[in-house]
Amino acid sequence: MTNGLVTAGSGQPWESELVAELDRPGAPLVVVRRCVDLADVLAEATTGQAAAVVLAADLRRLDTEAVDRLRAAGVAVVGVHAAADTRAAPRLGRIGIHDVVPDDAGPARLLSAVRAAIDGRRAGGVPTRLTVSDPQATLPGGPVGPVDPDPVPAAPVRAPGRVVAVWGPTGAPGRTTVAAGAAVAAAASGCPTLLIDADVYGGVLASAFGLLDESPGLAGACRAAANGRLDEAELLRLAWSVGGDGEDLQLLTGIARADRWPEVRPSAVPAVLDTARAVAGLVVVDLGFAVEADEELSFDTVAPRRNGATLAMLAAADTVLAVGSADPPGIERLVRGVADLRDALPEVTPLVVLNRVRRSAATAAEAEAAVRRFTGLEVAATVPEDRVALDRAWSAGVPVARAAPGSPVTAALRRVAAAVARPLAVTA
Repeated sequence: MTNGLVTAGSGQPWESELVAELDRPGAPLVVVRRCVDLADVLAEATTGQAAAVVLAADLRRLDTEAVDRLRAAGVAVVGVHAAADTRAAPRLGRIGIHDVVPDDAGPARLLSAVRAAIDGRRAGGVPTRLTVSDPQATLPGGPVGPVDPDPVPAAPVRAPGRVVAVWGPTGAPGRTTVAAGAAVAAAASGCPTLLIDADVYGGVLASAFGLLDESPGLAGACRAAANGRLDEAELLRLAWSVGGDGEDLQLLTGIARADRWPEVRPSAVPAVLDTARAVAGLVVVDLGFAVEADEELSFDTVAPRRNGATLAMLAAADTVLAVGSADPPGIERLVRGVADLRDALPEVTPLVVLNRVRRSAATAAEAEAAVRRFTGLEVAATVPEDRVALDRAWSAGVPVARAAPGSPVTAALRRVAAAVARPLAVTA
C-alpha cells in the first residue's frame, strides 16, 4: 500500500513543519506533493500515490463535492484549522472531514491524526470522526489537552426524525399529492414535519401551497451544506411555515425549472437530511421519477449525475413509498419502475401506494393482485380517485385536506401518514 501524503496548506507554518518532520530518516509517510489549490489536490489523488491528504480549512472551493471525490479515490482526508476559529471544526465535519486538527497542535500530533485517518480508511472506509481540537480527544500517544475532571452533564438529545421518500415512475402517478397529503396529515396529528421538494425535473410543491417559487429552498440548503454552513437555524430560515392552526409543518421548496438540477448536489444530500432530521420528527421528501445512472457509463471522468440526488435521497431514507396509478398503464409503469429501483438500489424495499383507484379502470383488489404478481410486493395503502377535490385544492393553492376535508382522498392520505409515522419514536 502507498504511504504517500499530499498537503495543501497555502504555505502556512503547520505545513512546513509537517513536511520537515517527514523529511527525517525513518518517517512513516512520504510527501509526494505540496499542492497550491484544490484542483491540484484532486488531480494528485487520482494518481494512486497518496494515502492521505492534509488540507487547510480555508482552502478555496473545499466542499462536500471535493471531499466525496477524494474519498472515492481511496484517500483519507485530514483538515487543519486555525486554533482560534471555533466554527472551523464543525464546518469541516459538515462537509465530511471528521479528522480535524488545530494548526497549533504540532507536527507530531498532526502526523498521528493522519495515521489514524489512514488506518480508519483502510479498515473499512469509515471516517474515524476524531477531532483533535476537542480537549477530551485522544490520539496515539495520549490526550491532546487536559481532561475536565467534573464535566457538565450533556443535555438530553432528541431522537432524530425519520425520512420518508415518496417516489414513483414516470407518468405523473401522484407523487406530490401523496407526499403533501401525508405531510399535512402527520403535522395535523401533532408530529413536527418537514416537507422537501426534491424533484430534479421541476417540483410543484410551492404551487400546491400557493407560494412563489423564487425562494432558494432546497437549492439554497444544498449550497450551504456543500460549504459546511447548514445548521438547524439556516434550514428553518430557508423553509416556509405552511402549517395550519397548531400544526408544525415546514416546506423546503424545490427547483421550478428542470435546467437548475445541478444546484441539487448529491454530495450535499446527507448533510441536508441530517439537519432535517434534527428539526423535524418526520421528513417527507417528494422525488422525481428517474433512477438511472447512465452518466457513469458515458464519461471517462467524474460526470455530473442528474439523478444522483434522487438516488442519494432514496438510499438515505428510512422508508420509501412507491406511488403508482391504479390503471393498466400506471401499473405497468410501476412494475418497470420498481425493477429499475431494485437494480439501482438493491437494499431498498419500497412500500407501494396505489393512487387514483377507481372501478372504471380496475378494482382495488384487481390492482393489488397485479402489483403482487409482477413485483412480489404488497400494497400498503390505496388512495381513491376524487378529481373534483384535487382540482379544488390545486386551484386554491391549499392541501386537499383543507380544500376537501370530507373527501375520501383526505381520509386515505391520513392512513398513509399513520402507516409511515407508526415507527416514529416520540421526540421531546
